[in-house]
Amino acid sequence: MIRRLRRASIFAAVAALAVLAPALGTAAAVPFFAVAGLAFFGVRDGEWFETLALPGDREAERLYGLVSFAVAAGGLALFASLPRAPLPYEAFAAATLAVGAGRFGRTLVSRRTTDEFPLVAGYVAAGTVAALAGQIAVRLQTGAAVDAATVPLLVFLAAAAALTAALVRSLVFARDAHITTILVAFVVWGFLTLDPTVSAPLIAVGLAVTGALGYVSFAIGTASVAGMLTGVVAALLAVVLGGVGWFLTLMSFYAVGGLASKYRFDEKADRGVAQENEGARGTGNVLANSAVALAAVVGYAAAPHAAIPAAPFGAAFAGATATAMADTLSSEIGGLYDGPRLVTTLRRVEPGTDGAITWQGELAGLTGALLVGALAAGGGPVLDPVVSGGVAAGAVVLAAGFAGMTVDSILGALIEGERVGNQAVNFLATLAGSVVAVALLTVV
Repeated sequence: MIRRLRRASIFAAVAALAVLAPALGTAAAVPFFAVAGLAFFGVRDGEWFETLALPGDREAERLYGLVSFAVAAGGLALFASLPRAPLPYEAFAAATLAVGAGRFGRTLVSRRTTDEFPLVAGYVAAGTVAALAGQIAVRLQTGAAVDAATVPLLVFLAAAAALTAALVRSLVFARDAHITTILVAFVVWGFLTLDPTVSAPLIAVGLAVTGALGYVSFAIGTASVAGMLTGVVAALLAVVLGGVGWFLTLMSFYAVGGLASKYRFDEKADRGVAQENEGARGTGNVLANSAVALAAVVGYAAAPHAAIPAAPFGAAFAGATATAMADTLSSEIGGLYDGPRLVTTLRRVEPGTDGAITWQGELAGLTGALLVGALAAGGGPVLDPVVSGGVAAGAVVLAAGFAGMTVDSILGALIEGERVGNQAVNFLATLAGSVVAVALLTVV
């Protein structure tokens, strides 16, 4: 354990070199390449090698884990220091420190527990604090503002960096810190380009609520660790880039859909229609149902910069979310009833058959789409609606959800199988729901 903590400390120290980038300028990559060269050529055995070696390094007799991390950081530093470089120093520092310090935070927590949620929480907390400190250090060197107006944005970028790093780490090998660092740098760069307006109360409440809901989803078994992280990232983007109404609309699907998957789970398992992995949804499932909605959130935030209308993105978001909700409830509730019929022929089939529907499932799906429509179009004194138009807009979202649910059933009956999986069908269905919502709201 002491060796692991020392190793994590070295990774964090290497990551901390990122704060020197503005001062070093075009030489910002030199310290990282020096570390990589020293680790590759100078440390082949002995106590330092045993301390710094990751799984697989001992067989290769090279510190490939540390070397690849330092090279990746050096490449990003070089990219950020070039004349008119598009990669901001803030993105470079946030990404590198989120990964390096996140590893240290996870290792520190592992001294007390092996439970996955505290380990992930340690990674995210340490990564967020370090990424925030790194951004502030960079901005102080470059003369950029660090005040009450900019700090909430920096907190959002730091949290997004740490959460993205934790998510990528959960999907790839733990030793692939170089891949994680590069991906996170480009994610933070993208958010900086969007330049969202972030207030202190919004980011404080957003982080608290999304973190709490993420813990609950993991604790009650409606999401795996990777699925939980994906949901937290998605919810944070919805509240920061969209607003409270967007957040509530998306969270209604996560909450109701997750509970529906656990509802009478044993009975559904006996019937062969239960969600796999004990009902805990992973990253693939979450993204299959949310990718279109998240793309719409990003498009909404980018619309002012591109001088294009933002309203269609709200319609796409609501239509995709209504489809995801309707499809999930129709499957989870409808699977409990006998006498399902194939949507394309209406002949009776066995429960669990792709494309099978029941009237109970259809009613449950419509109810879910109605809830999303009410949240998306309802608005209120403290939040703007996702789609404008009141009751008529809500009805359009309901219709889009029903249309998307029906497309999912048809695709399930026609193409779902060995080559086309359920997640691909879910994605296509939410895309169809978003298209229907945009088309209908255009003419309403």
